[in-house]
Amino acid sequence: MSRGAQSDSDTADEAVRGTCDDASICKRFAVSVGYWKDPYIQYFVRQAKERKAPEINRGYYARVQGVHHLLKAFLRKTECKCQIINLGAGLDTTFWKLKDENLLPTKYFEVDFPAIVARKLYHIKSKPPLSKPIMETHGSESLLIDAHSLDSSRYSVIGADLRNLKDMEERLKKFSMDTQLPTVLVAECVLVYMTPEQSSRLLKWAADTFPTAMFINYEQVNMGDRFGQIMIENLQRRQCHLTGVEACQSLESQMERMLSNGWEAADAWNMNTVYSCLPRVDLERIEKLEFLDEKELLEQLLIHYCISWASKDALSLGLAQTTF
Repeated sequence: MSRGAQSDSDTADEAVRGTCDDASICKRFAVSVGYWKDPYIQYFVRQAKERKAPEINRGYYARVQGVHHLLKAFLRKTECKCQIINLGAGLDTTFWKLKDENLLPTKYFEVDFPAIVARKLYHIKSKPPLSKPIMETHGSESLLIDAHSLDSSRYSVIGADLRNLKDMEERLKKFSMDTQLPTVLVAECVLVYMTPEQSSRLLKWAADTFPTAMFINYEQVNMGDRFGQIMIENLQRRQCHLTGVEACQSLESQMERMLSNGWEAADAWNMNTVYSCLPRVDLERIEKLEFLDEKELLEQLLIHYCISWASKDALSLGLAQTTF
C-alpha cells in the first residue's frame, strides 16, 4: 500500500475513533440531566461544555435502554451462564453496571482499537471506583494488564482491529473465550464504519464460531432519503465515512445481512418503534426533564437509527422469541 493510501486509511480510522468520544460525551451529558443512572461514566469522560439538544438526549436514552433490554433478556434466558463480547466498546460502562445489578455473565469481553483500549485502561488503573469492582470479581492474586489489554476472571479488554478476525479470535481465546458458552455480541455504531464485505465476514465469523448466540447491532437505517443524505454529508465533512451504509438502507436490508451470513433468525426495529415500547412510566419521567419544541425532529432522528438482532439457538433457549 502506498504511503498516501495508508495515510488516508489512518485518517479514516482516526475519525472513527473520534466517534467514541462523541458518544461518551453525549451519554455523560444525558446522565447529568437525569435520563438514566450511570455512576461510572464520569470517570471516563468530562462533562460537555455545551448543552446537547433534547432530541439527542432522548435518542441516546432510547439507544441505551434498547440495547440493555435485549442484553438483559439474553442474560435472563441463559441465567448469566454466558459471555458478552462488546465489539468496538469504546468507553462503555456496561460491565460495572451489570455487576451492580448482580447480572454479570461468566465472562465479559471488550474489543476496540488499541489506541482506545490504552485510554480506557489508563482510567481503570488510575481510578479506584473502576478498578475495585474488577478486583472484587477476580479470583487470583494479580491482574494481567499491559498497555493494550486487561485480563481478569470476569472482565477482559482487548486491543484489536475487528477487520482482522484471525488476530482478534486468537486474543479472545488467549483470554479464555469459550465458543461453547452462549454468547451475545454487541456492536453499537460499529459495522457501518466497515465495508459491507468486512462486516459480513465479522457476522459470519460470529455465526460460525458460536452455536448458541445472539448479535445485537445498533446503527443507522433508512439512509436513502434526504435526512439520511444530510447525516452522511455531515460526517464526511469530519473525514468520517460510513463505508457500510448500503446495509443501512432499510430494516429489511439490516435483517437480510444477518440471515445471509449464517444467523437463523433476525429482527430489526427503528428507534421510533423501540422508543414507543419503553416503559410508559420511564417515558413520562424523561419527557419532563427537558422541553422538546419539535416532536417531529425527534421522530425523524429516531426513524434513521435502528436495533437489529439475530440469533442461533443450539441449546433451544428461545432466543428467536426475544423482543421488546
